[in-house]
Amino acid sequence: MSTTNELASRQVESHGHRLTEPRRAVLDAIVVAGGAFTVEELCAAVPAVGRATVFRTVKLLQESGVICRLSLDDGSVRYQLSHGGHHHHLICNACGAVDEFRDSDLDALIDRNARDHGFDVSSHSIELYGRCRDCAATALPGETASVVRV
Repeated sequence: MSTTNELASRQVESHGHRLTEPRRAVLDAIVVAGGAFTVEELCAAVPAVGRATVFRTVKLLQESGVICRLSLDDGSVRYQLSHGGHHHHLICNACGAVDEFRDSDLDALIDRNARDHGFDVSSHSIELYGRCRDCAATALPGETASVVRV
């Protein structure tokens, strides 16, 4: 079993579930994808696993912290393996690259603002959209980031 599968299995079990063979097949397809993916792409990658099982497995893996949900600038949703812990995303509108970042100062600022407004935060999500370093370096002068449809 790969390290990713071992970690995922422990995370899923810690939430009271088992990593069954169909769930493992979905996880293997996620690992092979190597980046952001849609549920439809997973369904195509594991035709022996029913669509409903793929959708339920994605939900379970997200709730267990194995994968994270990405809301793209164009309104679409993709998922990717999580590198663990609370984090935010940098999403390139040009090539679709997604990087995770952590910032305890930013999280403290969010908490302080919520407290100042008497707001009880249950969770938050931050996605920053723009151009990654590579795409910004190859952009023509005056060219703006366009939304990638991946």
